[in-house]
Amino acid sequence: MKSITININNDKLADKVIRLLKSFKDEGLEIVSKEDMNDLKLLRATRNEESIPFDEYLENGD
Repeated sequence: MKSITININNDKLADKVIRLLKSFKDEGLEIVSKEDMNDLKLLRATRNEESIPFDEYLENGD
């Protein structure tokens, strides 16, 4: 799999490029926003962290 990053500062042009790229989805193209990818990486990093009950969190919130 190859990945590319395209930076576009113009919203109208970005919409046009995304519409063009969506036409290739049936051929296996996957479009993932950089923001979504960063969120997924941060979420994955918390997977092994210990969780606490919400009530306990509220009691010790300060």
